[in-house]
Parts: sequence; C-alpha cells; structure tokens
Amino acid sequence: MERVDFPVDVSLSRIVYGMWRIGDDADTSVAHVRAKLDACLAQGITTIDQADIYGGYAAEAILGDCLKQSKGLRDQIEIVTKFDIVAPAGRYADARVKHYDTSPAHIQRSIDNSLRDMGIDHIDLLLIHRPNPLMNHVETGKVLDDAVASGKVRAVGVSNFRPWDWTLLQSVMETPLATNQIELSLTAHEPMTNGDLAFLQQHRVVPMAWSPLGGGTLMSASAGEELRNMIADVANAAGVDHAAVAVAWLLAHPARIMPVMGTNTISRIETLSDALKVKMDTQTWFELYTAALGHEVA
Repeated sequence: MERVDFPVDVSLSRIVYGMWRIGDDADTSVAHVRAKLDACLAQGITTIDQADIYGGYAAEAILGDCLKQSKGLRDQIEIVTKFDIVAPAGRYADARVKHYDTSPAHIQRSIDNSLRDMGIDHIDLLLIHRPNPLMNHVETGKVLDDAVASGKVRAVGVSNFRPWDWTLLQSVMETPLATNQIELSLTAHEPMTNGDLAFLQQHRVVPMAWSPLGGGTLMSASAGEELRNMIADVANAAGVDHAAVAVAWLLAHPARIMPVMGTNTISRIETLSDALKVKMDTQTWFELYTAALGHEVA
C-alpha cells in the first residue's frame, strides 16, 4: 500500500478506513472490531478515521476497547479524529441546538476526551470537523499549535474548509495544516473545478476524501444508468466490484487524494485495496467523469 508522508512527522496509508458507522454495527465487540482492523492491516491500510461525534460520541470508545485489549495494535495504526461539532447527544445531551465550538477550552477538552476514550497517549492527526462562523482564528490556531507542542497531537488539519477558511487559520499558525478532508466522489466532483482541489495542490497539501462512494449513491439507481453502466464495464474488465472503480477514479488524480472508506462488512473491508488493481487511463477517467456530468466536457 502506498503511503503519504506529510510535512510533519506523520505518514498515513493512501487508503483510509473510516469508522463513522462503527457504532451502528449490530456487533461492536472487541473481537469483531479487531477483525475489521486485521482485514485493513492485511492490505496495508493502517490509517483509521474517527471523530468524537461518531456514534453519538461513542465510536471512539468502541475503538478504544479494542485497542486496550489488543497488545501492540496501537503501534500498527495511525489515528485520525475530529472535533468541534456539538450535537444534543451523548456527553452533550443538554445542548439546546447543534452547533460548532472551536474555543480553546472545547478543543483541549475534546483532545483529552478522545485520548481517554481511545486509551491512547497521542492523536496522529486532529482535524477541525466543520468550519465555524464564530471561530476566533487567533485563539484556535494557538491552541492547535500548543496541542502539537505538547505531544498530545502529532499533526493538525481541517475538514470541509474552503480555501479562505484554510488561509485565515493558517495565517496565524506555526504548525502547517496537514490536510483538508472534503466530500469528493464521482457524484460530488465539484472540488475538481471550483478551486478547492487546485488550492490544495498549489499548497502541496494532500486531501482526504470522505464519502468517496457518494454515500452509496454510486451503487444505486440514483447514480444514473449511464454512469452505473460505465462503472460496471470498468469493474468487469478489471475483475473488481463497482466500489473499487469509484475509488480508483479518485486515486488517479494527481492531487494524491486519500479516500476514506467506511463499511461495517468485513468481506467488503477485505477488498478495499482492490481499487489498486484498476487501470485508470486518461480516457477511462474522462468516460466516467462525462457520465457523472451527464454531458461531454466543453
């Protein structure tokens, strides 16, 4: 599995396993979670994506139970997690409204909660989950710098930021922001042309892509018959499933996009790296893109 080295002391696997639905699984036992992680590790997928809000603020603890009972497992993986969404659930059940919080106190509390719930001594990559219109960028930038300096966090980044959000925060930070995790797929391809991806490439920042299968729409009729047929043709030629083709389309981009793959089915986890088997030449890439657009490029 290809690895991505960041300008800070962090190296992640090109394909990332996302745990946002881990709490929805009927089986959240240590043995079952360990089986998922072992399926990832067998393919060289070592990077695990979490967030404090996942599973109603319970997903990190589910992973933590597994790490605490699996000697040496923590040393084999890198953990990405996110903060700043406060929703009326779990530890924030008394919140009156869903909102964002990027205050120093909340960031510090979120880091400590994540470390405790996962039973770890550091977070490899910490991301601000959503842009906060009330963010005091000076205060937020300083507490993120301090978190890295403390050793509790090795690298920091953002998620769902636009270029101007990124520039504002980075302007007051000593630590380089490592990545922006954005929605990106054949059905959410706007970052390819709206400047989001170009901005990251200009600044030599490797993006992460959440929902690389379009939230499952690429596997359903809502994707459109032409696109589904094109995906099927490429999949059949490569001997892989449709998901592998959608991921290969992202992997072929020169920005070195890192897809975050989320599934609770172990048989599907075992095939996440099949995307590497797909030959995605320029014309195949544009055939898929054209089908996704619904018209040829200008």
